[in-house]
Amino acid sequence: MTHTPKVAVVILNWNGVKYLKQFLPSVLSSTYPNLEIVMGDNASSDDSVAFMRESYPSVRIIQNDKNYGFTGGYNRVLAQVDADYYILLNSDVEVTPGWIEPVIELMESDSLIAAAAPKIRSYAQKDYFEHAGAAGGFIDKHGYPFCRGRIFYELEKDNGQYEQSGEVFWASGASLFIKKSIWDEAGGFDESFFAHMEEIDLCWRLKNMGYKVMYCAQSTIFHVGGGTLNAENPFKTYLNFRNNLLLIKKNLPFGRAFWVICIRFMMDLLALLRFLMEGKRKDAWAVSRAHQSFVLSLFKKSPKVWKSESLEVMKQNTTGIYRGSIVWDFFVKKKIHFTDLDPSEF
Repeated sequence: MTHTPKVAVVILNWNGVKYLKQFLPSVLSSTYPNLEIVMGDNASSDDSVAFMRESYPSVRIIQNDKNYGFTGGYNRVLAQVDADYYILLNSDVEVTPGWIEPVIELMESDSLIAAAAPKIRSYAQKDYFEHAGAAGGFIDKHGYPFCRGRIFYELEKDNGQYEQSGEVFWASGASLFIKKSIWDEAGGFDESFFAHMEEIDLCWRLKNMGYKVMYCAQSTIFHVGGGTLNAENPFKTYLNFRNNLLLIKKNLPFGRAFWVICIRFMMDLLALLRFLMEGKRKDAWAVSRAHQSFVLSLFKKSPKVWKSESLEVMKQNTTGIYRGSIVWDFFVKKKIHFTDLDPSEF
């Protein structure tokens, strides 16, 4: 790099003092020279803010007046942060030495690179990839997101099979690097998502605007995952099913979105029936509520966020879209690893 851009690591916290105590020291040990560390707080009721003020006075604190969720919380906090690059970092992340430099160097190499993420491994099983991002995110023709190193619930061991940096479809919100100017251009997060898949929506908008989203294999972090909502929480089920439909509605042309959503409703019904057969009635009800909420959203005015009147006239970047069905490949054809997929379908 010919210069050292200013980078702001911004951690959005909600009642996460235990994670701040455990993982913030690794962030503060970062060696990047032009760095600011910010904690945004979503009106926590624990002693997060008091702890930070007493233990880490050098960390800037920005307090929201209430819990605006992941999307609204970050939108309000980042509006008060000035930097060339933002790093949106979850509080339950342990970073490794030199984790910032290779990602910034990669992003500085191409003006079309808008966002990127490092390799994300599991904090609990450090040799394995972590669910939320792994080695870069992709999406199939029906709008199902998946990752190199993680398809549905199947996690791969990191044996060095994904050591090549490159373009992907989405970068994980657990550690999302993004250029501030492009964050502003895209309008930040869509707050109707509240939490979960909001980063996929943002990356899809970036791709529709012609930008690139990257995976940087030379940087590694370890993510706990489920710090705010664990995998067994029905509210998480609700958000995942509802927000996946919102993704499709917002980012595909109308005709294509209509048919994909029809297919998804049928596939979601199968998921609902599976939950019932497994005795997970709350999750089944969460799927039903997600569909109800999505249908009601069709009659509401869209939030003020970047949206083109005609997706067809944009310079869409389709790199990272899998033209097959990941559901069919995984559950029927038993292709459980990313390397099992047909490369010609990307």
